[in-house]
Amino acid sequence: MFRRLQLVRAPLVVALAAPLALGACGSTPEERGVTGAGIGAGTGAVIGALTGGLSIAGGALIGAVAGGGIGALTTKDQINLGEPVWKTKSGGTQSSAAASDHTLVADIQRDLGKLGYAAGPADGKMGPATDDAIRRYQGDNSLLVDGRPSAELRKHLEAKLGKA
Repeated sequence: MFRRLQLVRAPLVVALAAPLALGACGSTPEERGVTGAGIGAGTGAVIGALTGGLSIAGGALIGAVAGGGIGALTTKDQINLGEPVWKTKSGGTQSSAAASDHTLVADIQRDLGKLGYAAGPADGKMGPATDDAIRRYQGDNSLLVDGRPSAELRKHLEAKLGKA
């Protein structure tokens, strides 16, 4: 009986721990919950398939619940694996939403540079320099400091530069 309990407990611990480490894609709690649930379900199903103490469906269910909950409760500042694939790619090519995000980020990088905030090259890619420059600009201008590029931030920058 004790041996059987050990066989069940080990996969259960892994099924709960894997989503904790991996349920971290996305900027919003909803995105993080969805990706955490998906990763957790996959991890749990594999563990269920490889062990005799947990069924595939049972492992997937435990993993999905744990991963979804953990993903929804963490923030991108705690664990960050980037944006979910569905937000950045569509069939292997850049989606129109991702392309507009790319343009938005490039515009913000360019305007931040003109105002003396070193955001890196205006390449449309969010990196540490861009995140830092956005945060510094937001703090210096009494805006919500979240480091996110947005249409509102672009409008604020344009007004500051006299483009509006």
